[in-house]
Parts: sequence; C-alpha cells; structure tokens
Amino acid sequence: MLEPVLADKASKQGTWTDHLVLFLRVMAGISLIKGLYHWAQVCGIDAPADAGFEAHTIAWQTATVFFAVLDLVAAVGLWLAAAWGAVVWLTAVVSMAVVEVFFPQVYGGSIFIVMVELALVGAYLWLAIVAARERPA
Repeated sequence: MLEPVLADKASKQGTWTDHLVLFLRVMAGISLIKGLYHWAQVCGIDAPADAGFEAHTIAWQTATVFFAVLDLVAAVGLWLAAAWGAVVWLTAVVSMAVVEVFFPQVYGGSIFIVMVELALVGAYLWLAIVAARERPA
C-alpha cells in the first residue's frame, strides 16, 4: 500500500522533462514579450508622429506583423507545453535568424541575435533529446 507513495516521491525529483517544461515556460515569457513589442511597433506606441508604422518599408511592416502574430501564438503553445507550441516557436526563431542573415535591410542584420537564437534552438534540442531518453520505451 505504500508503494505508490514511494514511487510518487521518486518521480518528484528534478527530471529532464521538468527542466524541458521550465525552459519552454521561460521561452513562452520571452516570446510573449517579443510579440507585445512587435504589436507596440504596429500600434505606434512611443513612436514619433513622423516615424510610425506607415513610415517604414513594406518589408519591415510585413516582418513586424508576421512576428507580432507568430510570437504570441508560440508563447501560448509553449506555456501549455503543447507539441505545436515548440513547432511554432522553432518556426519563429528560425524565421528571425533568416531575416537577420538574408535580409539585413529589414532589422539591421545583427549577428548577435542570430547567435542567441541558434543557442536557444540548441538548448531546446538538447533538453528534448535528454528528456526523451529518460522515458521508458
């Protein structure tokens, strides 16, 4: 009768799956902040009258709206730890890296952003693989 209690205590220790879920929740918060930042740019919050959303190029406007929507959708999926959340987040991260590398005229082409995005993808993949290995088949 005490076996389920003991089994439950063993499963409460920090597992890699718990670390993966924590990572996903942190990335959800960051994606939420990024999405709200892009929406602030779309709405013209804290922008001078002559430098609003309409004053930017069509490429900048398109990328900003794309990331405004995608980052918020990714944030919801990541917070729920749903399988589609990681897919949407990976799409957003890779898209941002591609925009920074291949279209530097849109956001400036920061190699720092690309390196951070790739490091986050690497951390996610490592955590996902390690978490998958700890599960019995």
